[in-house]
Amino acid sequence: MMNKSQVASKKQNKAIPKNVWVLGFVSLLTDISSKIIDSLLPVFLVSTLGANLLTVGWIEGIAESTASVIKLFSGAFSDYLGKRKGLAIAGYGLSTLVKLLFALATSPMWILIARFGDRVGKGIRVAPRDALVADATDEANRGAAYGLRQSLDTIGAFIGPVVAFALMSVWEQNFRLVFWSALVPGILALALLAGGVKESNTKVAHQQSNPLNYDNLRSLGKSYWQLVAVALLFNLGNSSDAFLLLKALEIGIPASLVPLSLLVMNLTYFLSAYPVGLLSDRIGRLGLLVSGFTLYVFVYIGFAFVNIQWQLWSLFALYGLYQGLSKGLLLALVADQVPANLRGTAFGVINLAIGVALLPASILAGSLWELVSSKATFIAGSVFAFGAIILLLATTKNPQD
Repeated sequence: MMNKSQVASKKQNKAIPKNVWVLGFVSLLTDISSKIIDSLLPVFLVSTLGANLLTVGWIEGIAESTASVIKLFSGAFSDYLGKRKGLAIAGYGLSTLVKLLFALATSPMWILIARFGDRVGKGIRVAPRDALVADATDEANRGAAYGLRQSLDTIGAFIGPVVAFALMSVWEQNFRLVFWSALVPGILALALLAGGVKESNTKVAHQQSNPLNYDNLRSLGKSYWQLVAVALLFNLGNSSDAFLLLKALEIGIPASLVPLSLLVMNLTYFLSAYPVGLLSDRIGRLGLLVSGFTLYVFVYIGFAFVNIQWQLWSLFALYGLYQGLSKGLLLALVADQVPANLRGTAFGVINLAIGVALLPASILAGSLWELVSSKATFIAGSVFAFGAIILLLATTKNPQD
């Protein structure tokens, strides 16, 4: 007879389901589209539309917070319906449509509206998409599945800035023409999602009651709610990545090269996300997540004091490694701990917590940058992350231990 370790090893070799692969490639194409714009947007706002750093913080914070509020209701609605795909299509479709506004923008208000619409689309799609991955997997291969989807997503995030850099060079710094080009991969992603993803063979039970009522939320469990608290605290210091790009400008990296900083970041993210997810299926997720948060603390301290360009490139690489050590693992931990018929709600609630934090985080970052210095922005981020590590170690047990 096989012992427990042999059984676990056999389970580990299960193929990752088709839905996960397709969702990964949908994310890849969507991220190409988004990162073409995102890698240039802070520079476009400041240099072309005349926005200040506090305006950038408000735009990013409002957009991300809106998305997270919608994730709550979208996730809960997918649980109520027992279906996820339609909501995912609606979300990806809206995000693709509003990309037109970035190319047409004549003031920061246009960008706010465009970012708002894009993040609403993200809010609609993310919780059902993450729940689709959980529905198609089990605990033995869930870390690998989330890691794979994150890796494919990150290939897109890697390619997007390369495309932006190439098109900016060929089209002589024509921001608007580059923004128009971002529509193409977005449309391809929508077509792939519609034709390639199927609802889980193991149908999610239809919720007979409101998934957001007290009894259902309580049934998510103490460990889950502790994880929500950790995510909330961590993200109070995790402002928009736009401030990382602005740091690159501050130390003298040319605007045309700024998108390449995202390329470096996403290369290490891509290379680490799947191996880390695979490893978490074998040794547990908590220690790896703590390692990711700890790396974030040191990287943000590095961003505070960096003044040499090659050091900045190294920090972007390490920032990508932090993402590989944390983002997929957090999702896998959520999926491990909650009932299958409340997964959409669980992903929605934790994303709401993150979004509630992102608005004050981005406003705080922009205010500190404007009123004190860029150093203050990044030191504050590292302090919040350190607090989250303490809370995580004090309250959360690894469900696989």
